[in-house]
Amino acid sequence: MRDLILASTSSARRALMDGMGIPYRTEAPGVDETVAPHLSAEEAVLELAARKARAVKDRHPGAWVLGADQLVEVGGRILTKPVDRDDARRQLGQLMGRTHDIHTGVCLVGPGGHITEGVERARLTFYRLEPDELERYLDLEEWRGCCGSYRVEGAGQALLQRLEGDRTNVQGLPMVTVVRLLRQAGFPFFERR
Repeated sequence: MRDLILASTSSARRALMDGMGIPYRTEAPGVDETVAPHLSAEEAVLELAARKARAVKDRHPGAWVLGADQLVEVGGRILTKPVDRDDARRQLGQLMGRTHDIHTGVCLVGPGGHITEGVERARLTFYRLEPDELERYLDLEEWRGCCGSYRVEGAGQALLQRLEGDRTNVQGLPMVTVVRLLRQAGFPFFERR
């Protein structure tokens, strides 16, 4: 059996991987997540996904390692994880009543340095919230650790007015791309356990 490691501790990414039914384990990549400011959102998420996958791969040379990273882009500005509630309020204020993009980069690194990667984009339009409703959402603390300060797999789905693209991409791991990469690497699906 092939050793597959998800270079992430994200509960949303784990839930998506669990649904696929392929044996895997997780490990925190422990990498610096800063990127050069001149990179586009697509370039940045690919670089970060590869950095995460390679960091775990270096610790487990015989394994296949899947890394992913995500950024939110609105009006040409990139939003990362908020540092605190005020930052989350500011980020969500930029998204209310507007359309924004989520870019997710995925990288699969295998034995012998085999690398495949891809980027997915989804477009989301949020409702405009009244200040008290926004504060109630912030009270839920779903903003913690999330690019753009929301989670669509939780209460944040009530922010969505429209979604174009793969919902799993918005949740942090575009499963259409993940399945394609795993199939290209020869992983078997639907095996009896």
